[in-house]
Amino acid sequence: MREYYDVVIMGGGPAGSTLGALLAQRTDLRIAIFDKEVFPREHIGESFAHPVVPALQESGALAKVLASPCWVKKFGGVYAWDPGKPAVALFDQAPFEKDGVRRWTMHVDRAEFDHILLDHAADVGVEVFQGVAVTAYEPDRNGGLVRLGDGGAVRAGYFVDASGRQSSVSAARNKRGWLSNFKNIAIWQHFTKGGQTQNLAEDWNIFTEDNLSPIGCFAFRDGWCWYIPVPKVIDGRRVLTHSVGIVTNPAVLKEPGRDYTDQKTFLEAVRQVPYLKDLIQEAVPVADTMLTATNYSRVSDEFADYDERHLLVGDAAFFVDPLFSSGVAVALTQAAAAALLIRKTVDGSLDETDQRHLWQDYNAKWHGTAETFALMIDQWYHAIAKNNPGSVYWNTRGTGADLGIREQTFDALLNTAFQPALLEVMTHGSRKVEDLDAAGPYLTATALAEPAELTDDALVSLAPTAGIRDSVTFVVPGFKATNPPANVQLPPAIIDGMTEYWRNPITNAGASPSPLRDTIPCRRIFSTEDPHGPTIDADPQRDGVDELWKLLGEGPVKFGELAPRLTPPQTRLVKRMCVSGFLTVQPAP
Repeated sequence: MREYYDVVIMGGGPAGSTLGALLAQRTDLRIAIFDKEVFPREHIGESFAHPVVPALQESGALAKVLASPCWVKKFGGVYAWDPGKPAVALFDQAPFEKDGVRRWTMHVDRAEFDHILLDHAADVGVEVFQGVAVTAYEPDRNGGLVRLGDGGAVRAGYFVDASGRQSSVSAARNKRGWLSNFKNIAIWQHFTKGGQTQNLAEDWNIFTEDNLSPIGCFAFRDGWCWYIPVPKVIDGRRVLTHSVGIVTNPAVLKEPGRDYTDQKTFLEAVRQVPYLKDLIQEAVPVADTMLTATNYSRVSDEFADYDERHLLVGDAAFFVDPLFSSGVAVALTQAAAAALLIRKTVDGSLDETDQRHLWQDYNAKWHGTAETFALMIDQWYHAIAKNNPGSVYWNTRGTGADLGIREQTFDALLNTAFQPALLEVMTHGSRKVEDLDAAGPYLTATALAEPAELTDDALVSLAPTAGIRDSVTFVVPGFKATNPPANVQLPPAIIDGMTEYWRNPITNAGASPSPLRDTIPCRRIFSTEDPHGPTIDADPQRDGVDELWKLLGEGPVKFGELAPRLTPPQTRLVKRMCVSGFLTVQPAP
């Protein structure tokens, strides 16, 4: 163990391992990972969203995962939430309908999968220390001191907390709040002799004909159940098990006959759930106890501190309800963003102002991503609650938007759109936001984000302290080779490259460039009174910021006269500037 590392990463799970591997391969920095556990170790979260595949390919770990026996290919999901037919979707359904190329990801045995990623980080040059806990980080002007559980310590130029939801080190200096009012508990075990979701003999089952494995998610009175194929080694032999779990409110467990931590009660419940019951009548648990984990949606106050050289990635930064299996995909992509942030901070290509703004972008954009994604999940829960009026669980779901959401959440709501995968299943394939319930949390929050003062008669002009300069930023969330929200228009060459990429992500890795390989130029709107304060970054071509700046600089103009002259991106930018205080809005005289 060295006395000094350029980067110390606390936590060797998927986020920490991926960050370490990317930095080791793209920089000359000395990297160390410390994890209090010794791998392999069990972990919840066995089914992934498809951005995992390009993220693993970027880190170099994909081929190693594919060569292992720990995974099953996954093509989409079955979401049975109402008395009618379930919602079903392939990954990136809309592009697939055009090009016929299936996007895919994995169901995995997390103990083996995580171990492969950690070993890969060591293979490419990261110094990995297992069974060594980090107990504190004490920053100073040149990084900080990382204290270890054995009483030792190392110095670090940068410290990254990738230790998961229960991080005590960052929690001591960084408060964690709720991303949602919903407090869930997950209860699960692995079973043999289960059926395959793709074999459910139903006319809606698009996965049957080609034997394509999806995740199965099934609502019932007290919550919802997952059903995931997981290859595991049982008594020295590789077998295909199924992870079967219930997500419910801890309060439900106190009701008579509903303590699902009791295996008999658990089995009685899941064997009555529509569709799921057809898969598990003969299922046999691999152990006679149930596993549990709280999965509250939480978010840390700050994800990045430039002066303290302290970053959070993965679940240590935020954890969103696991409904759509997004956790690992988001963690790996955030790790790629963190690797880019550290690399651009140390390579001498940016001055201090641009470095600080890039760190602010990491914090603000990932907060916006976390909070808007949580609102999307809450919108889904809101819809489900209507079909379960007598349920303690569902009656506490989808009750309304959190009026205390951050300014950057409003910015994200104004600058992004509903994630395509969620929109696909929530609208049963119509893919229209207007088909969502307007009273749900996401659309309620979107309405709140609209600046009320921007009436047609209101006079708008640039705030006296508003400035603009050339700068750089990065794309968040920055998923590679995946269908973007509807308000992001990709060039035909990029779309064609995505199709080619998914034909074979190993051999066609270069067909679709990663949005997080490098920073991108931007125009940055800032306050001349506080150059290091909050900013807005805008793409000169997509957002039309220079033309807009010229229009606004001509003096106060009625918004009703200005609006017809603006493109949709310029209109969104005006609203973002209004929310952030870079516009002066005066009521009509």
